[in-house]
Amino acid sequence: MSGGTLFTNARLVDRDIDCPGSVLIRDGLIEAVYLGDSAALQTASAAINIVDLGGKVLMPAFIDLHAHFRDPGQEYKEDLVSASRAAAAGGYGTVVLMANTNPVISDSDAAVRVRERAASIGLVDAFQAVSLTRDFNGSDTSALASLDPAHVPVATEDGREVASAAVMLEAMRTCAVTGVIVSCHCEDPALAASARPFREAALRADAESGFPAFADRGRRGSSDFSGSGDSVPQAVRKNLAEAERLLRLAEDTMTVRNLTLAAETGCRVHIAHISTVGSLNALRHARSALLHGGGLPSITCEVTPHHLALTDTVPAIVNPPLRSRADRDALIEGIIDGTIDAIATDHAPHSLADKAAGAPGFSGIQTAFSSCYTVLVKTGRIGLSRLSALMAARPAEILGVARGLLRPGYAADLALIDPEGEWTVEPNDSSRWFSKSINTPFCGSVLSGKVLSTWHRGRKVYP
Repeated sequence: MSGGTLFTNARLVDRDIDCPGSVLIRDGLIEAVYLGDSAALQTASAAINIVDLGGKVLMPAFIDLHAHFRDPGQEYKEDLVSASRAAAAGGYGTVVLMANTNPVISDSDAAVRVRERAASIGLVDAFQAVSLTRDFNGSDTSALASLDPAHVPVATEDGREVASAAVMLEAMRTCAVTGVIVSCHCEDPALAASARPFREAALRADAESGFPAFADRGRRGSSDFSGSGDSVPQAVRKNLAEAERLLRLAEDTMTVRNLTLAAETGCRVHIAHISTVGSLNALRHARSALLHGGGLPSITCEVTPHHLALTDTVPAIVNPPLRSRADRDALIEGIIDGTIDAIATDHAPHSLADKAAGAPGFSGIQTAFSSCYTVLVKTGRIGLSRLSALMAARPAEILGVARGLLRPGYAADLALIDPEGEWTVEPNDSSRWFSKSINTPFCGSVLSGKVLSTWHRGRKVYP
């Protein structure tokens, strides 16, 4: 047994605790947790490295149920190394990667290869999801039957949706047998296609304005990043509003369909990036029906940091789109009342050229904790333990892994946080911003809750 490390003089925070204490780690695992002013130092042998954390917050590293690392095939946007560095800087220890790479990850062998490559980098653990249909062809679900959830816990068509209800029903029936989670990108493809011309018109009007709004500009020094939208040209606002109306219908109708199929099959279903009042209410209704019918509460959901922090007054393109203040307030209420299970980044890096052409999504894994801390904890809406539950303990439960809590036997994936620390999001500073992509709506914003250090399996990986 190797010598361990004892972290002392810390504020220990996870889902269940928030108190002074110490943590002993050894061989990649948490060996002991000492709460309060215990005699932890008396247990330390000469072989143990003692690290005084100066009263800062020591938390379980975060777990992201939804990220796009673009590798293989789109490494000009992001690759496993750059994304892993950004994840570690954001306090993450585990990520679930979406399958919309090139080629599409459509079977267990391809998924395991990505996971092994991420493990060789050694900064985070990655679970690679597979597509629900082979190569996103919308019909062939045959590969799902051979999945082992211990290695491939999630299947998803994220980035698009399975258009056919019959095919989705078949996929859910198969995954109900294997125990694999079906993560649903709830968006009706035909309605989404009908919204595209309005987004393209908004981009054209934006480019013609001489002061493009889609540069993902940020706002400094506030826990409300919504902005007024006063500088956005009227033609841009009008086209974005019509696109948003259609995309709201696309999300709400497909959410109801997928929840109905989940109830029919008993499949474990996870609703990705929920963003509207309608979809949130549909989820509540489905869960209530399951519980009253004697079924298991097998439906979970996630929300992104940007849907919690921003509204449609920010003219930046993402799927689902940024919604109204009423939607954002409903999502925050869903966080407070426990309806929403997890916060997931939907980290979606793009090149500058792709973003200028209208590619949806943000680079978000490095700003996720701080933006959520700023919007939710600093404002008093929730406590830090609740945020830890949303970003660590509950995602770990959904995946069925022994992580996300400060407990003996759990992985020594840890994040050191300065809750009083502030930092300015400067994606053009490559010494502090590690994603290849600089498309962030928080550019220039001052965020609270600074990630100081991250340990993965007991090894310091950031800074």
